[in-house]
Amino acid sequence: MTRRDILTAIPTAFAHDGSLDLEGCRAIFRYVATSGNEGAFVLGTTGEFPAIDDAEFRDVVEAALTELSGVTRVVVHVGAPSAFEAARRVRTARALGAREFAALTPYYFESSDEALYSYYQTLSEAVGDGELYVYNYPKRSGNHVSPELLARIAELPNVVGVKASELTLDQIAAYREVAPEGFVVYTGADRDLVAAGERGADGVVSGVSSVLPKPFRELAAAADSGDAARISAAQADVDDVVAIIGGDMPRMRAALRHMRVVDAHSRMALDEPDAAALSEIARVCDAYA
Repeated sequence: MTRRDILTAIPTAFAHDGSLDLEGCRAIFRYVATSGNEGAFVLGTTGEFPAIDDAEFRDVVEAALTELSGVTRVVVHVGAPSAFEAARRVRTARALGAREFAALTPYYFESSDEALYSYYQTLSEAVGDGELYVYNYPKRSGNHVSPELLARIAELPNVVGVKASELTLDQIAAYREVAPEGFVVYTGADRDLVAAGERGADGVVSGVSSVLPKPFRELAAAADSGDAARISAAQADVDDVVAIIGGDMPRMRAALRHMRVVDAHSRMALDEPDAAALSEIARVCDAYA
């Protein structure tokens, strides 16, 4: 059977004044634990990781492992502008019990392929007996992992997969072509669980599924069934929720507030949804929760 993992990219809960709401984070983790998804992606882009300091990183990871370990996989994002900083976060998370990690390419400064390879080489050593996913999001980081570079990085010890955000289906297929057997390829495109799977992806890392997991679970089940009508209907539902919530962190938090999961807000300078958007968010929450 085709592998169709759904990893939930989890928002971090902040209070209205921007302070970390750790109990709110725990509430989101407990909500995610009921989703049936194969994993949780903690402190990635959806989690607003650039705005998290070291002490908060430790607290959020500890809370995630406490609430989710034994229920679903926990992948901790550790990416940073330097290998030194990323490896330090690996050590912090490992000491708490984390064994799966993802690392965005270094960001802000442009890096050569050799510099990117060195970065992942350092992290492959730092994860020890853990597993490491390359996280390629060039539209945010400014640095792209080409298929040729990925093939080299995939040979490093402990590097087991890649998460590719805002890459085309052709680029996903190119990763699959160069990846060794057993290497995991995840797309970051919420709606492409089936389409990317047809091009070689093993699943999706989805922020929207942290809020409304049911349409995604139904799409995976429909794809497994092979029933074209069921797949089409399930894809339409996923398209609906993605169109309204998408990769927009304030909209995800607005949905969590609407469903009374937690009164969470964003810390970063992001636009809040207007009244029309809030109405549509309420509609999809009421329809698909």
